[in-house]
Amino acid sequence: MATIGIFDSGSGGLSVYREIVKLLPREHYLFFADNAHCPYGEKPASYIQDRARTITDILSGLGAEVIVVACNTATAAAIATLRAAYPALPFIGMEPAVKPAALGTKSGVIGVLATAGTLKGSKYLKTRGQFEDNVRIVEHVGEGFVELVERGILDGAEAEKVVRASVEPLLDEGADILVLGCTHYPFLRPLIERIAGPGVQVIDPAPAVARHTVHVLRDSGIPTGDGPFRIDLYSSGSPDSLRRIFSLL
Repeated sequence: MATIGIFDSGSGGLSVYREIVKLLPREHYLFFADNAHCPYGEKPASYIQDRARTITDILSGLGAEVIVVACNTATAAAIATLRAAYPALPFIGMEPAVKPAALGTKSGVIGVLATAGTLKGSKYLKTRGQFEDNVRIVEHVGEGFVELVERGILDGAEAEKVVRASVEPLLDEGADILVLGCTHYPFLRPLIERIAGPGVQVIDPAPAVARHTVHVLRDSGIPTGDGPFRIDLYSSGSPDSLRRIFSLL
């Protein structure tokens, strides 16, 4: 049985946990929501790096054998720092799924919904640079998306107004594929799909991250699949949001 640590700025990383547990249902999971410091999107990289190291110390102290950074902003700001500081600990990060979107678009325009921190990160900029000669990539910060999810507001008039304000500019540019570049956003996926309409595909990178997690565990020689399922939930602030989102899974 593997002990898998997962952390996010808040509860959104549970969208990644949801995909990992489908492939690895008999492991011990440690999920840490840093909701006392959420959202990460506009915070300096140095601040996020400090938080990531603190959380890694907690998770590794609890026995984590691999850590999934289930946050695009934290991946962009901190995963290189984490890998340098903890060379014996495998880390798995997030990356907006620009490649499958670029390969799948019919209109030649793809839209990326992400936090400001992710869109400014070198990892995303490098990925974008590999494909922007062949497709047009338009971007929009999901303003207020994280806050909606943390409050458990996933539908209704308020959620629709907030989501529409960020999705419609991408549709107006002709995007026929929308890439979700924040782990909170998949909880709003049904609403995003309804606003976008049936002709627009929405891509969540979490299933690919889950498959990569399986490969990393195997390559690292960490045994899997031989224990009872267990998950321990931790939060740096109020646990209410974490409990609320977990109950939706």
